[in-house]
Amino acid sequence: MDSATVTSATTSNQAAAKVGTTIDPAEAAHFGKLAKDWWDPKGSSAMLHRLNPPRLGFIRDQVDRHWLGDGVGFTPLAGKRALDVGCGAGLLCEPLARLGAQVTGIDAAAENIGVARAHAAQSCLAIDYRAGGIETLAGETFDLVTSMEVIEHVTDPAAFVAGLARALAPDGLLILSTPNRTPLSRLAMIAIGEGAGIIPKGTHDWNKFLTPDELTALVEGAGLRVIDVAGLSFSPGKGFTVGTDTNLDYFVTAVRA
Repeated sequence: MDSATVTSATTSNQAAAKVGTTIDPAEAAHFGKLAKDWWDPKGSSAMLHRLNPPRLGFIRDQVDRHWLGDGVGFTPLAGKRALDVGCGAGLLCEPLARLGAQVTGIDAAAENIGVARAHAAQSCLAIDYRAGGIETLAGETFDLVTSMEVIEHVTDPAAFVAGLARALAPDGLLILSTPNRTPLSRLAMIAIGEGAGIIPKGTHDWNKFLTPDELTALVEGAGLRVIDVAGLSFSPGKGFTVGTDTNLDYFVTAVRA
């Protein structure tokens, strides 16, 4: 990543932050500092690397169900536009592109966008990365909109969800994931995760976590209909798995009402 790319991305990010209403500058700065290690499976984003396989499996299941896929094809998103909001350095954008989507990734941290662009180029993937917030899309719509572990970091969750809803095409699919506000999430993510250095300290504010009922209300208030809520749990033996237990983390899938 050259200095010109970083300078350009930083300028873009500063302009976007002035327009947007949901970016928390402190959160953007925190995650921007982690950018250089984002693609290191043993680095500061190691937990995200462990999260990626089950959440990709969940997204694939939801995509096949929504668009009547056969579950075995390599490119179920061929011909579809996908948007990942809060994309970091592209851990989800790149697999979505390999599934056939025309992918756009946006992130509040310019440093993440610089790393994402460089990694996509090395991987020979054409992904449209942009620094900024959901408010900067200016009327564009997408078939698939994802935002993984992001809403707990924004300044205005309702405005953020409303922005996601505006970006969703008429027959589109929205998939969110976020930690639940429970004693388990406080223990696992903050006391143990951040306390032991497994997750970078200062990543989470437990008071900003949303319960499934709270997030469902925000999604429905934005004019969408929730069609699925699934849990993301963790065990030392199995790692992260998708199921019915929403105590730690969960997915919400929605469509236009």
